[in-house]
Amino acid sequence: MAVVTMYSTAVCPFCVRAEMLLKQRGVTEIQKIRIDTDPAQRDAMMARTNRRTVPQIFIDDTHVGGYDDLTALDRAGGLMPLLNK
Repeated sequence: MAVVTMYSTAVCPFCVRAEMLLKQRGVTEIQKIRIDTDPAQRDAMMARTNRRTVPQIFIDDTHVGGYDDLTALDRAGGLMPLLNK
């Protein structure tokens, strides 16, 4: 299974929903990077994604985007092939 990395904060309902969806699809481990406790990580996330909002989700080196992007990818049938690479 692919490595899933998610930039998140402590209070983020979309992060929780993204995590639930990923777990429903068989992901057992998500590398969470908390940007609210580490400002350098927020800067790194913004440099890597050109976005300011969380969650920002990566599957291996592929930037999926946020929760809406993740659910759209899942509905389009593209999530499982990325996870099973």
